[in-house]
This record gives sequence, structure tokens and C-alpha cells, in this order.
Amino acid sequence: MGYVVLGVVAGVVVWGAGAGGVEQVGLPSCAGAGDRGFPLTAHIRGGPEAYDAGGGFGGWELELSNTTGRTCTGVHPVVVLVDEERKLKPSQPRLEFYDPAGRPHPVRFEATDADELVGAFADDGERFPGFTVGPRATLTVKVRLAVTSDAVPNHVTATAAVVQRRDGDGDWVGQSDGYRFRVDGAPGRDGFSLAEELARTGTGPQVLVLAAGAVLTGALAVLFARRRRG
Repeated sequence: MGYVVLGVVAGVVVWGAGAGGVEQVGLPSCAGAGDRGFPLTAHIRGGPEAYDAGGGFGGWELELSNTTGRTCTGVHPVVVLVDEERKLKPSQPRLEFYDPAGRPHPVRFEATDADELVGAFADDGERFPGFTVGPRATLTVKVRLAVTSDAVPNHVTATAAVVQRRDGDGDWVGQSDGYRFRVDGAPGRDGFSLAEELARTGTGPQVLVLAAGAVLTGALAVLFARRRRG
């Protein structure tokens, strides 16, 4: 079992080892003691203006740029979805990101008390230790998103906070601009459950097994309500 996000204390993500896990230590922070801004800048690029409920995936990119002369390791973006109708459910967005080897990883969303959905780029199998962004370098992370057919017509804004996991905790090291898109309904079709949607597209077993493990808790929402203090 891999790492899970246990919660957020004073704007810092607290990570813990799952059953059989060993805490990862010694990851250097890419934020210097005197830095007043984020060491990483993040931008969401591309992506369709609309997704059909029950339709296919639309691709976009999350660009991570290191503004410092230090290497940033253990970098985990966290996507936040805010919908105007406040009716988007955690089971409805199907988000996947690709690691540097080109392997896809599903993102599991959790609902917060602020009616947001949050999902970390992480998994439970220790297969993804986080991204590494070199000094003054830019890393482009490929992402794809689909929405299940039971989602209602809506407008959604996606942003990404960037967390660096180190020792047993994490630092908030970057935040992206917003990506606004529309969810169009599926007229004339009955809503499918998440299991039916996954079975229909042939991706059910892998995603359902990974979704069974806890990736993060609702307390992660605190991260997005705070500003980095200079």
C-alpha cells in the first residue's frame, strides 16, 4: 500500500504511509528559506470548451515550470473542480494523468465541505513517486478528462495546486490558472452508473481497483482556501 494524504494542517499537506509502506525521507525542498513566491509556476493549456456527458475523453496539459536553481522532486499536482450548479459528483469526472514513462494513472476525487471536488496526482501502489522538475526547466504533464452520462449540464472551473511531498509532510509550491469548460447533457439517454460507464469503455477493472484505496481526505480543501504567506 502506498502513501495517502491524511489531511492539511496550517496549509501543509500531511502524508502518511499505508499498510506495509515505508515513509519516504530526504526529499529536498525546492523552496528556499528566503523565497516569497512559489518556486513552481503552473499553467493549464489546451482542452476542449465542452465535454459531452457520457462522451469521450478530451485532452489537455498541465505545464510545470521551475523558477529556481534547485531541483523540485516529489511534485504532486492536485486538481480542484468547482461547478456552478454544485451538482457535480466525485464519481462523474474521470480524470487521468500520464507519468514521464507514458503510463496513465486515474485520479480519484473527493468532495469537500465547500462543494469542491479535489483529486491528487498520486496512487496507492507506490508506482508514482511524483514528478521531478529540474532547475529552470519546464515539465509538461499530459491529462485527459471525460464526464459520465449522469452529469447534469453545468459550467466547471478546474485549477491545480502543486504540492511537493517531502519527509512526512508536504509544501504548497505552486498554483495554476483556471480552465473553464462546459458540461453538455446527454439528451434522450438514461444515466449510467460509474461502474456501467467504466465497463462500457473497457477501463472498469483497473480504475475501480485503484479507486478502492484512499488517496486523500476532504481536509485537503483547506489547502486551496489559504494563500502562501511571504
